[in-house]
Amino acid sequence: MKKFIIYLICIFVLCLSSFLILKNKDNEDKNNKLKTVKVAEVAHSIFYAPQYVAIKKGFFKDENIKIDLSLTPGADKVTAAVLSGDVDVGFCGSEASIYVYNSNEKDYIVTFASLTKRDGSFIVSKKKMKNFTLKDLENKKIIGGRDGGMPEMTLEYALKKNNVDINKVDIDKSVDFALMASAFINSNSDFVTLFEPSATKIENEKMGYIVGYLGEYAGEVPYTSYNARKSYINNNQNVIEGFNKAITKGQEYVYTHNEEEIAKTIIDFFPDMTINELTKMIKRYKDNNAWGKNTYFKKEEFDRLQEIMINAGKLDKKVDYNKLVNTKYMIK
Repeated sequence: MKKFIIYLICIFVLCLSSFLILKNKDNEDKNNKLKTVKVAEVAHSIFYAPQYVAIKKGFFKDENIKIDLSLTPGADKVTAAVLSGDVDVGFCGSEASIYVYNSNEKDYIVTFASLTKRDGSFIVSKKKMKNFTLKDLENKKIIGGRDGGMPEMTLEYALKKNNVDINKVDIDKSVDFALMASAFINSNSDFVTLFEPSATKIENEKMGYIVGYLGEYAGEVPYTSYNARKSYINNNQNVIEGFNKAITKGQEYVYTHNEEEIAKTIIDFFPDMTINELTKMIKRYKDNNAWGKNTYFKKEEFDRLQEIMINAGKLDKKVDYNKLVNTKYMIK
């Protein structure tokens, strides 16, 4: 009887081992079918929560895509990475595609999906302020970011839109996006515009105070989107279609789940943050309607983007929407 029991146990162990081997093989086969897509993101921010949700929840894997995400600070550097072939997809402001097109690049970059619909910057002051308005920037110095970049151009657009005399505002246009927080701390600047989590980190360290949300003052603008070379889009249509589906699911998730649920989903992307900190930052973006509800990039949004560039003196005439925005796979 004892030998019989041992025999049954051995059979059970053998069957279990075989099952696990087959299961692992199935998983390996599935993973081998995934198409790796290298993506360069312009910043690592809670502002891009729908993207991180799409990765973490497996929405990309559902479309047979594996995302290889790398931080490449600055839209100019993201664009350079796409053009050189170091990455497949760039994630930055769509002004980059206009700059490339106007440089007569033959295989220029095209926007194929949109993620956000407002500026992601919060205005941070060195001093505590009540009832802040953009008028408070007059006769003050603010770090706005790199000249010709989306953050700086949107700041100028918001000032003019809200009847602020831009000639009375000292805008520092010399600082790269990734260095804005440290430049603010180590300079005599009165204000800076920062994404999360940088804005809250400075506030937590008592080095500054969040006084306003630039996205509120600037209104809806097509702030951050995904782009790739024309040739890549043409040669990888299934990837582009699946990419749009995955991002749309991420956008739907942030609108249908509360801030804490979103925070718990993306916490691995921000290991130095607590759930409470992330929840607070996500709520700020959610309350201000910062994210798009789908990946569709409307013509009027593209026209507004170009108006922002013209307003900043970075564009002489508008470029054809149909040349630089591929709507074929976008989801409305």
